[in-house]
Amino acid sequence: MTALHTNGLGIHVRWMIRRDMPEVLAIEHEAFEFPWSDEDFTRCLRQRNCIGMVAEVADSVVAFMIYELHRARLHMINFAVARTHRRLGVGTHMMEKLCGKLTPDRRSRVVLEVRETNLPAQLFFRTLGFRATSVLKDFYQDTTEDAYLMEYCFDSQPAAMPRRLAG
Repeated sequence: MTALHTNGLGIHVRWMIRRDMPEVLAIEHEAFEFPWSDEDFTRCLRQRNCIGMVAEVADSVVAFMIYELHRARLHMINFAVARTHRRLGVGTHMMEKLCGKLTPDRRSRVVLEVRETNLPAQLFFRTLGFRATSVLKDFYQDTTEDAYLMEYCFDSQPAAMPRRLAG
């Protein structure tokens, strides 16, 4: 789909295919305390509105995202970058690609949930322009932990317009 050279990395983002699953599962297990199983991925990706993408560097999958298409929004339901490739621009590239699909007249926002204890993810999404819009009490099935609902809205302002970065 697209290739980007960030910090000397050749990042290629493409649709997820079945043979990516061993690498995707390895990233999932490395990234999360309560990881999805192979069956969880399969069940999710069989839904018509569910899309899986991977980022490759040197023919190895180093990140993935799964999102749902809804009438007015995209819902990110799973996203992870391999520990070895964090803070190199891989996740940013993938999220910018996803947010680039937004339009003011159709799907105009991306929403996602982040665990209240996952500060690195909260900060990552905040740097990309996401804002916490609500707290979802006792959101997860595996714990009693709350989640933050975070949202990114399509920015219809011209790029030359200064944006307020505070708050």
